[in-house]
Amino acid sequence: MRTATLGPEQRDGSLAALAERELDVLVVGGGVVGAGTALDAATRGLVTGLVEARDWASGTSSRSSKLVHGGLRYLEMLDFALVREALKERGLLLERLAPHLVKPVPFLYPLQHKAWERAYAGTGVALYDVMSLARGHGRGLPGHRHLTRRHALRVAPCLRKDALTGALQYYDAQMDDARYVATLVRTAAAYGAQVANRTRVTGFLREGERVVGARVTDLEGGGEYEIRAQQIVNATGVWTDDTQAMVGERGQFHVKASKGIHLVVPKDRIHSATGLILRTEKSVLFVIPWGRHWIVGTTDTEWNLDKAHPAASSADIDYLLEHVNSVLSVPLTRDDVEGVYAGLRPLLAGESEATSKLSREHTVAHPVPGLVVVAGGKYTTYRVMAKDAVDAAVHGLDRRVAPCVTEEIPLVGAEGYRALWNARARIAARTGLHVVRVEHLLNRYGSLAEEVLDLIAQDPSLGAPLGGADDYLRAEVVYAVTHEGALHLDDVMTRRTRISIETFDRGTRSAREAAELMAPVLGWDEEKKEREIEYYEKRVEAERESQRQPDDLTADAARLGAPDIVHS
Repeated sequence: MRTATLGPEQRDGSLAALAERELDVLVVGGGVVGAGTALDAATRGLVTGLVEARDWASGTSSRSSKLVHGGLRYLEMLDFALVREALKERGLLLERLAPHLVKPVPFLYPLQHKAWERAYAGTGVALYDVMSLARGHGRGLPGHRHLTRRHALRVAPCLRKDALTGALQYYDAQMDDARYVATLVRTAAAYGAQVANRTRVTGFLREGERVVGARVTDLEGGGEYEIRAQQIVNATGVWTDDTQAMVGERGQFHVKASKGIHLVVPKDRIHSATGLILRTEKSVLFVIPWGRHWIVGTTDTEWNLDKAHPAASSADIDYLLEHVNSVLSVPLTRDDVEGVYAGLRPLLAGESEATSKLSREHTVAHPVPGLVVVAGGKYTTYRVMAKDAVDAAVHGLDRRVAPCVTEEIPLVGAEGYRALWNARARIAARTGLHVVRVEHLLNRYGSLAEEVLDLIAQDPSLGAPLGGADDYLRAEVVYAVTHEGALHLDDVMTRRTRISIETFDRGTRSAREAAELMAPVLGWDEEKKEREIEYYEKRVEAERESQRQPDDLTADAARLGAPDIVHS
């Protein structure tokens, strides 16, 4: 296995290699499904490339609820197959593939009616646990339990006494979605995939009716390349229809975008030892533990405006506050909100117009020779989607190809993680860092935390916290550039770290120090550094402005007031 380093030089080398020879598979789209597809193809021995127009996970895959779950509510829809599949994947991620990134999280479901609701919901949660264990991947998560109202209020004192008659508690799992994708891309690269972000597909190459490659533009260096491949996989999520349009063929299905927004509030604003799951008239609302914060979400509304920068409106924020405050004894206000983010779910268009009813199943199609399309699905089942996409691509290759092995392939950082976790006190003593800092690094990088510690050993000033965002070390900003493919300040503030949603100033106090750490590594001059800071500040202001607007149209217009850092 090669090194899993994604620095600026590796990106340049990958671009050159992509144009040099015909690939077996070129994957378009660097979200979780595209990254997973590249890993699947590379670990079957296929010559693989992966390109992404923006940053890794810059779309849907960095803006989810950060949950790895079986989809408890899909049991109510009697979608047992989807739940069974998702529970198997949850277990694999927790136990084998990414124990450093995917962690158990408890949820409390308040009951509002006496006997019948406890029986009904309790049966569902019991079935959830049984299905999980039946797949052999339920270990590591405690089973559900029934709580009296008094016990539930001890676990979650934040709840209003009249908001529940009792409760159920069960476990699911969570991860930092953008970090997960960056790690997935690095794992694909370690197994030989050539990967390049900020590389936009501008058209497809055709020979007769067959698609034989893609034209791409390097948005950083400005060069144009032709990448030839026997099979191309379109894994562009909510952009699926736009990408298909470049082929000039009508797709066999359509993908609709549904907007979901989330609020981030400080830990001390909600007094609870557990997450919460609440019913709303349309869907469910989660209150999710997130380090020193809570994430509150989500909404589910149709979105037909700008896909690159979906905007949260004032109405969206009010909707979440109103619903969560219906059960909280001390209500949240606008002043409690540190961060807001909006993402788009890629839903397969069905007969129903209500986006919450559209399918979360995924589909794979082969609309023209040489092109595979994968769309739909949910974060938890990305590995199955990737397997199905590569299986379809393999049909177009004129040779035998090994079956999928990603069930057995841990992500980089997983191997040795538990041993290092057990040695965390010793690592803290060796490095001079507090043990809490070491735990933070291990839960973000796994065994690759040693690479971050090496940076600190070479330059002890990198062991200090970043000003204005002291959950993160200065070394993590440098590491994001040298090892994780970050090319812009926004990449670091928004995706390699979560400073943009975890601080009341949205990262503006940390931006200059972060840019100064990045500049020498990326060769920025003073003018370029100032431009990066100015862009980030404008982006934050545009998002704040959009969140003051009454509806989607005005919020979208306000958000588009900030220019993109890379112009095509």
